[in-house]
Amino acid sequence: MALTDKKNANLMHLIKRMHGFVENTDIEKHRQSQDHFGAILGNNKDVVTEAFFIPARSGEDEPIHAEWNYVNRPHMKKCMILYCHGGGYSTGSSLYARTLTGKLAMSASMDVLSFDYALAPEHPYPQALEDAVRVWDHLMLLGYGARDIIVAGDSAGGNLALSLTLQLKKEGRFLPGGLVLMSPWTDLTSSGRSYVTKASVDPVLDAAYLQEMIRNYADGQDVTDPMISPLFGDFEGFPPVYIQVGGNEILQDDSVLLYKKMLKANVSVKLDVFKGMWHVFQMSPFKTAYEAMDKTAEFIYSICI
Repeated sequence: MALTDKKNANLMHLIKRMHGFVENTDIEKHRQSQDHFGAILGNNKDVVTEAFFIPARSGEDEPIHAEWNYVNRPHMKKCMILYCHGGGYSTGSSLYARTLTGKLAMSASMDVLSFDYALAPEHPYPQALEDAVRVWDHLMLLGYGARDIIVAGDSAGGNLALSLTLQLKKEGRFLPGGLVLMSPWTDLTSSGRSYVTKASVDPVLDAAYLQEMIRNYADGQDVTDPMISPLFGDFEGFPPVYIQVGGNEILQDDSVLLYKKMLKANVSVKLDVFKGMWHVFQMSPFKTAYEAMDKTAEFIYSICI
């Protein structure tokens, strides 16, 4: 094994151990561990966080907890970022996502809104999508133009960003200005070859975990439904899309196949595969993660300026 391969193997082992501290078979403890992780690594004195609730529309709805993240300096107001957190639709939160939303706010120098959609298995499909549409509607009420909003997300949040845009398209509404997807989970049928070819090197995800998340979120549903597996959606007329994925993750083909399908639909789409990186590596506090965020900012500027 070459020295570089040995270093990469050691890094994957370290990431796997670190990820193990967060994972827990008790889903509530898993959620708490993620929040603790986000509170530590997402703490940034240069980023201001303001929590608020998006009000219920009727007696059947619950208010949605959300938060603004923005840099404590003059920054761009023309555009903003709507962020959908990951976690397999079963875990994750806006607090956990601060490891990403803070970096986005810093790199893009924009306001970032993240929100806590209802989680599975307590609230399976389509609750998360319905919550995302409610948040979008709230932004419209605040006076934002659809094209001034960049919708971003990681993992299941990337799925949700795509599903939200597909839903807006289905309803004949204006679409966001662009999408940023980090290791998006686009195919709940797990059809990509990387589910097999990357299984031995992925330090974060495995097939058993994903199957549990699918049962929680979409048990009994047709997982080829584009609102569940956006890979099977119609992307004609979609706004520009930027995709980042790690070279050492089983979800690599979820990004590659999405990229190819979007190209066929004449979408302005860019894909960066980061060699040796893992699932949502952008969370980590090291050089490649910050470089990836800078690339994201460049993409956003190309749309908003």
